[in-house]
Amino acid sequence: TKSLIIPEKQQLFRKMYKQISCRAALFVRGKRRIIAEDLDWSLATVSSLSNLCLQCIVNNFEERPIYEDLTSSEKDFIQNRVSLSLPLHFAANVFPDGVYWKRCCEQKWKVCDVSNYGESWKRMFFERQLENIVELFVPGITEPKTVLDMVTLCKDHIKKLNIAQLLPPVKEPQTEDEEQASELTLANEDDKSGMDHFDFRILLGKLTNLEELHLVYKVKSCGMNFEWSMFEMTNRDCESLAKALKSCKKLKLFRLHLSHLEDKKCRLLVKYLLDHTSLRTLDFSHNVIGDSGARAIGKLLTKSKLEILNLYDNNIGGPGAKAIAQALSKNTTLVSLNLCLNRLKDEGGQAICKALLNNKTLLHLQLGANGVTWLTALSLSSMLAQNNTLKSINLSCNTLGEVGGNALEEAMSRNTSVTECSIHLTDIEERRVSVINQMVWNNQFRKQETNPREKNTENAN
Repeated sequence: TKSLIIPEKQQLFRKMYKQISCRAALFVRGKRRIIAEDLDWSLATVSSLSNLCLQCIVNNFEERPIYEDLTSSEKDFIQNRVSLSLPLHFAANVFPDGVYWKRCCEQKWKVCDVSNYGESWKRMFFERQLENIVELFVPGITEPKTVLDMVTLCKDHIKKLNIAQLLPPVKEPQTEDEEQASELTLANEDDKSGMDHFDFRILLGKLTNLEELHLVYKVKSCGMNFEWSMFEMTNRDCESLAKALKSCKKLKLFRLHLSHLEDKKCRLLVKYLLDHTSLRTLDFSHNVIGDSGARAIGKLLTKSKLEILNLYDNNIGGPGAKAIAQALSKNTTLVSLNLCLNRLKDEGGQAICKALLNNKTLLHLQLGANGVTWLTALSLSSMLAQNNTLKSINLSCNTLGEVGGNALEEAMSRNTSVTECSIHLTDIEERRVSVINQMVWNNQFRKQETNPREKNTENAN
């Protein structure tokens, strides 16, 4: 019996010892300032009085906005914690660029690359918000006040707009008689006033800091409701846009692509851009501009200070190219000209090359896929013998043949300025292509040796 009692007493003593040890540990723990074994322990168990006051400001910010009198660290505290559901007109006037607008952007959009907005979160928020309003604007349904209210808040922050779609008016269901009448009316292709899009006159004149405008007249994800009229601008659209552009005094870049821009509309737009002193880049790529529109653009080159002109994928032929060439021979500002995927033929190609005999500013010339032949290659060869300004040439997807390849090889053997030359798919034999490419690489190497600082800049980019 004695042997049975002793183990029971031992267990009881062990249990009591454990309880006493735990109480002692808790007592000692309460006296310690550092508890290394507890990862969740913190000395600051109670917030400081200043933080409690700031949290009180955060909780009542909309009723009593206290911000301007705070220090920079206290302002960061407020911006990090204040509710994102504050009215936009209220937040726009209180918070400058900072953490609050970063939180707003990251909540609204998954991809937020602030480097495209001058490292300004507030600018990103307002530019993308305004773009979204314009892209979802339905003429006849959406109130213009929706746009105007936003403009009053963001006009000082908008420097670039990239409008990826413009919606046409909603068509109401018609009876059979009305459908027949509308078909007769639409037989005249110019009568498309019922499909007018957003009127930019109510917007652009108020954006005094706008520097870049990218537009496309199309509807994204139209599905089974597809109509060609969804992918082109009307005459009224063109007229209202042209007048609106004239009011953009600081506009440096204007891009209107994939909008079925033809000669008549092109001439109207150019008319309002003739006296635009700040415009430096004009992009009318992927449209249907012909010779008449090209002549208007040639006139623009003689009066403006354009530096980049992109007419990629249009219907410009020889006469239109001649007009551009004539202007190019007198121009002193243009550095890049893109005429790829047009219909210049040798008539236009030779005219451009001859114009460069007198031009000393153009650095980049693209004539790919224009149906030019060895005749243009001969003109280009004689031009390269005298022009030491041109740096890059694109003649790809043309039929230059053996004669053209021979002329280019001879020209490049004497030229030291061209550092890029694209001649793939030109029917030039591979041996001659490799020789020309080697000459171009030699020019690149020579340029890098003479300009090491420029080489470092290119590597950084």
